[in-house]
Amino acid sequence: MRILRINMSGTPSAKFEELGEYEGLGGRAITSAIVSKEVDPLCHPLSADNKLVIAPGLLGGTAAAMSGRVSVGCKSPLTGGIKEANAGGQAGQVLGRLGIAAIVLEGKPEGNDTYKIYINKDGVKIEKDNSLKMLPNYDLIEKMKKEYGEKIACVSIGPAGEMKLSGASVAVTDMELRPTRHAGRGGVGAVMGSKGVKVIVLDDAGTTPRQPKDAEAFKDANKRFVAGLQKHPVTGQGLPAYGTNILTNIINEVGAYPTYNFKEGRFAGARKISGEVEAELEKQRGGNPTHGCHRGCVIRCSGIYHDKDGHYLTKQPEYETVWALGGNCGIDDIDKIAMMDFLCDNYGLDTIEMGATIAVAMEAGLLNWGDADEAINLIHEVGKGTPLGRIIGNGAAFTGKAFGVERVPVVKGQALPAYDPRAVQGIGVTYATSPMGADHTAGYSIALNVLKTGGFVDPLKPEGQVDLSRNLQIATAFIDSTGMCLFIAFALLDQPETNQALLDMLNAFYGWNMTDKDVVEYGKRVLKFERDFNLRAGFTKQHDRLPRFFYKEPIPPHNVVFQVKDEELDQLFNW
Repeated sequence: MRILRINMSGTPSAKFEELGEYEGLGGRAITSAIVSKEVDPLCHPLSADNKLVIAPGLLGGTAAAMSGRVSVGCKSPLTGGIKEANAGGQAGQVLGRLGIAAIVLEGKPEGNDTYKIYINKDGVKIEKDNSLKMLPNYDLIEKMKKEYGEKIACVSIGPAGEMKLSGASVAVTDMELRPTRHAGRGGVGAVMGSKGVKVIVLDDAGTTPRQPKDAEAFKDANKRFVAGLQKHPVTGQGLPAYGTNILTNIINEVGAYPTYNFKEGRFAGARKISGEVEAELEKQRGGNPTHGCHRGCVIRCSGIYHDKDGHYLTKQPEYETVWALGGNCGIDDIDKIAMMDFLCDNYGLDTIEMGATIAVAMEAGLLNWGDADEAINLIHEVGKGTPLGRIIGNGAAFTGKAFGVERVPVVKGQALPAYDPRAVQGIGVTYATSPMGADHTAGYSIALNVLKTGGFVDPLKPEGQVDLSRNLQIATAFIDSTGMCLFIAFALLDQPETNQALLDMLNAFYGWNMTDKDVVEYGKRVLKFERDFNLRAGFTKQHDRLPRFFYKEPIPPHNVVFQVKDEELDQLFNW
């Protein structure tokens, strides 16, 4: 495996180099290590000094099940700190098979030209192609298919990334070559846009899967790992049947479903937009609720959503998307939410950031609560790049400032996802302290606070939440580095034998002797890269806080506030 450096300054150039000091790192570990070691923490995120790193995980390109995730890292234009955004799709596996541990986009073109990059086993071609300017993602990918055939994977940005909006995502194509899997958070698409790169086309024709050091041990460990995932009720039954949106009824029931810009913990229209309703509609219309976002996925929680006429509209909208563009805005029409999901994917926008931003705009009186058609129009404004659209496209914090809104649910400038931190105190700790800004995936306390996977910590009490978040943040940093889907964590928490199977797989592949203790050290090392960057970028403990309204406004139905003390939050990384 090698690093591919692509310098977009002057005449764009590409060169391969050995891993060197980055040996043994993959996924989030290598993106955060490169950003932390090579990027000036005080640079402007859209300047030539920033770098965009795209990396498969440690097991990317192998026969390991669930190993197709890809990490995208940079200094974030949204938070001003380090960022790793994570996506499914085919790119992670294709990069692995091409022998690429990380693509590092460096420098910046002087003019306004748009570039496409084609990578196959024979090398790299960087070409100017201004016919791609401002194309939405779906149109762009159709053009790439005509040019390069159907057996490719693409990493691309939509118009939002070209406009360098802080809510812009990086799209990754799925098995059907649709741009549906997004590294959404933190404005990574804006950084790709600042490099002048519209699309990276990956072609692994003529390559073979990466081979383990001990083939028999690897095969056996993979078999045990898959069996554990299929046996677990979450990864074997719930997620395949209903997708991630199975959580809508669950989180609404426990009173942690943020509604009307985090004013209430339950939404009256939740059932209408639940995973159960979504899956039923998909079946009725000829879609499919059970579908993998990349080859080798055995959980298959990513469905295909058709419109009322039975035509493809979008991938199955995820729980966080349905919440953000639905319940949080008082919208209970699943078809309108699916349309917004398609528009966000097409324009290249983070659905969580957009939903939170639309709710802030509703609070400002720009449109009425529950008005789905006006919400759709607002996303079109972003795609067109109107002055209003550029405000909205820069996220919730920016929009709150523009319209004088006090209640803006962000940490480090990034919008909170679909769990209220007052009703699930553990996730509040993760939101506050993660180096990434508010991010549920950084330390998913819902597993223990609500779903009781691997134990139980009372979600309404502050006790034990810091320890819980700390342990989960460490474990997650490791999982994000393997290229594995985070959903494997449900089985890992409940089944020691499945956790061991993952370690056995890594050990068989690399010839390592990794233990649980080594996993902890690996996760801590990744978090240290990230914390170190943020400290040098000017972050202090005051940035590891929730907005003050969470400490003052009790949320119905529990009527609780966030109770974890600041001094406790400050101890999280003192391991």
